[in-house]
Amino acid sequence: LLSSVIVARQGHGDMAVSSSIGSNIFDILMGLPIPWLVAMAYKGRPVLVGADGIGISIGILLFMLVAVIAIIALSGWKLSKRLAIAMMLLYAIFIAQDLARAEWGEVDPSTVTRPICQGCAEDFTCPLK
Repeated sequence: LLSSVIVARQGHGDMAVSSSIGSNIFDILMGLPIPWLVAMAYKGRPVLVGADGIGISIGILLFMLVAVIAIIALSGWKLSKRLAIAMMLLYAIFIAQDLARAEWGEVDPSTVTRPICQGCAEDFTCPLK
């Protein structure tokens, strides 16, 4: 974020946008797998990642995208303090709804529809053993 602000103030708006998009791609490609790999190494079994609410999440993200574009257009495509506050408010709303919909705690293996490792299903041989 800081590097994007610095290059934007230097008049390189395209570099700021590229930096913000590139950092998100990096976060997805590195920020998700590395903690999962560490957890797998620590627990000695694969990490179960559920995607039960993926449809709702995609819908919310599309709504947020439309809201962001609308707010930017209403501000005349200029960054202002009001626009920054609106963006932070949208982000806070997104985080709040995501935390509210999250399922906290350990996964009950009996509720998993596909077999996972470490004896959760007798008919499944873990490829990591």
